[in-house]
Amino acid sequence: MVRIHFTADDFARVRFAPRPSPVPELHAALMMLGTRHEELFFGRWRSRLLRRLPSAVEPLADLVPDGPAPAFLDVLGDTLDEGVALIRAARPELVRAGIQQVYARRPAPPWIRALHGGTADAWRTLDRAQRAAYETVLAPVWPLVQDLHRTEFTRHALAVAEHGIGATLTDLAPGSRLRDGVWEWPLTGVPGVREVRLGGRGLLLRPTFHWRRGPLVQNLPDRPVVLAYPAGRGLPPLPDGGGPPDEPLAAVFGRTRLALLRSLDEARTTTGLARRIGVSNATASAYASALRAAGLLTTTRTGRSVHHTRTPLADLLLTGARRGDAKGERS
Repeated sequence: MVRIHFTADDFARVRFAPRPSPVPELHAALMMLGTRHEELFFGRWRSRLLRRLPSAVEPLADLVPDGPAPAFLDVLGDTLDEGVALIRAARPELVRAGIQQVYARRPAPPWIRALHGGTADAWRTLDRAQRAAYETVLAPVWPLVQDLHRTEFTRHALAVAEHGIGATLTDLAPGSRLRDGVWEWPLTGVPGVREVRLGGRGLLLRPTFHWRRGPLVQNLPDRPVVLAYPAGRGLPPLPDGGGPPDEPLAAVFGRTRLALLRSLDEARTTTGLARRIGVSNATASAYASALRAAGLLTTTRTGRSVHHTRTPLADLLLTGARRGDAKGERS
């Protein structure tokens, strides 16, 4: 059971994350990949992704061999670049403490020992692993995750307006209850009780669409507590209704560039593209430039605003890829 203790100030400081964060959503997905929970629902999703994970992702399994991840990985950030930068900016003592906690009773692999020592090569290994995992697991479905988040945000806002914050909180977790300022969230099959005291810091609610085993709580000193709760339809987001996400084009362009191209179902600014696919403005601008040079998008400027639009050639490529997938599924 998780018991979250509110003060009167905390009820006034309950917020809902305005947009999803790529790094914690990625970590939730990787944790779900590593469990055998709900095999009936997640089995096909797991087997498909595990076959596609590149070898560059393997260091993440060393860093989180079992149980909770080290605290320095527990970051937010509106884009993948922001999240990775926050991990890299962690205090050295926090990194060392997290590694020592994970490897207190087992020998650590050489690159983990190098990360404990703060070497640049070890940090580059971790960076490559995070980005390779994102490209495989999240990039193909990130626009869908954003759509699901907006839907959940709207549902939450309407529930608060109609029923108040107390009823809205308990509605997030069937079987939970709020009494005497304590939100009690029962966890099936998990022994013990975890006490979380907000102490006036407030609570940030963040839906996650790749995790089904109860709340994930980030409780760092002097910061609002962040609670990620399972949301959505009960299944992980699947691109194109569950079929392969334009695999031939992904092999040519890379998943993030392909996600950018696919997100241009309407004209978008560079900032809009960055938020849509979970990268920084600079990365979105660089990818847009490469696709524009290839004749796949056009860019127009009106005053200070810049808008990107897919070209007919890009529409033809995407349509052809979807038809090819459909033929493959029927054959």
